[in-house]
Amino acid sequence: MPITANDTKRKSWLEVPENSDFPIQNIPFGVFLTKENVVTVGTRIGDYAIDLGALQQLNYFEGIDLTDDMFMQDTLNDFISDGKKTWRLVRNRIADIFDETNPQLRDSTKDRDIVIFRIDDVEMQLPVLIGDYTDFYSSKEHATNVGKMFRDPENALLPNWLHIPVGYHGRSSTIVPSGIPVHRPMGQTLPNGEKLPVFGASRLVDFELETAFITTDVNVMGENIPTYEAEDYIFGMVLLNDWSARDIQKWEYVPLGPFLAKNFATSISPWIVTMDALEPFRTKGPKQDPTPLPYLQTKGKKTFDIHLEVSIQPVDQEETIVSKSNFKYLYWTMAQQLAHHTSNGCRVNSGDMMGSGTISGPTPDSFGSMLELTWGGKNPIKLKDGTERKFIEDNDTVIIRGFCESNEVRIGFGEVSSQLLAPFVRA
Repeated sequence: MPITANDTKRKSWLEVPENSDFPIQNIPFGVFLTKENVVTVGTRIGDYAIDLGALQQLNYFEGIDLTDDMFMQDTLNDFISDGKKTWRLVRNRIADIFDETNPQLRDSTKDRDIVIFRIDDVEMQLPVLIGDYTDFYSSKEHATNVGKMFRDPENALLPNWLHIPVGYHGRSSTIVPSGIPVHRPMGQTLPNGEKLPVFGASRLVDFELETAFITTDVNVMGENIPTYEAEDYIFGMVLLNDWSARDIQKWEYVPLGPFLAKNFATSISPWIVTMDALEPFRTKGPKQDPTPLPYLQTKGKKTFDIHLEVSIQPVDQEETIVSKSNFKYLYWTMAQQLAHHTSNGCRVNSGDMMGSGTISGPTPDSFGSMLELTWGGKNPIKLKDGTERKFIEDNDTVIIRGFCESNEVRIGFGEVSSQLLAPFVRA
């Protein structure tokens, strides 16, 4: 089935600002709350949020086999479970409805008033009920930098790293959408020179520049999925800030890896950009040496050219861009991550989320965390307001943005923006 929604010549009868992340060729999916306190599944074109539940009730999806309440829910899980054919049919239909040549909705004031909202008049929600969250560790540059800081610089990568997409199971209960503030965590740390730990607020809170992909129902328990099929089970991608408490992490991560240092908060962008929308931006990733084992081998362009950037914004001050990176730098692809995840028969369900791991590039200005950008705090970053940062301070807002761009179209994710607050104190 062709992806007609990607036609770069298509224009919408809705106004789309220049350089918008959300032209008619994007059509992401999300969930929002209206002023009338109605929660609905929606999409976005330009600065307009579109109520897909209302569109369905008004029979704009006639001919597509959907359950009656498919878009009148508070998550996308059921829609995602319907699979790739349904996603593509719906996305193509939405593109047709909002095409400048289609008068059906354009010329119906009554229907438009029910379906279309200004983006500032809705409140974005978490788009999926995330059952399980896995975070990978797939940037060779990031893993090397961390290895140099914490282990032997001559042997920065552990022996398994070039053979498997390393990952760990995260915590889905503290995944929040953009705009929800995050509290500085409390935890155990080991002060320099001491032999006994102390309990208190983390002093080294960091961001991690990541993306994540959302899956449909992938397999039954015991079944493994090959790399050449894996992308069929990926609905789309979001931006992800995997907040980290580096001092807590340093004390706790041996022998079993990250725990409380990573699961106190994970922030994601609210619009899921589909794999179909990203299709024109495929590219080749880094050369993998040694050659992966047969079950992890892939052919062709299996990654995507997604520009990424991170800003820090103190209260009432201008933001400062501190990192510019790209998704294509990742050593392990999403297909390899999902194939490896199921290689032992682990079940993966609709709405599961897989984080990329910190995305660092080859140059210091492309590192994806403050840990790397300041090299453990040794080289503070100067912000536009004249202040310096070794790590994230209370009331700072961290903003991550991402987009793909060609001469014909720009497809973006919007942003994930979260403010770090002081530790939560019981009244």
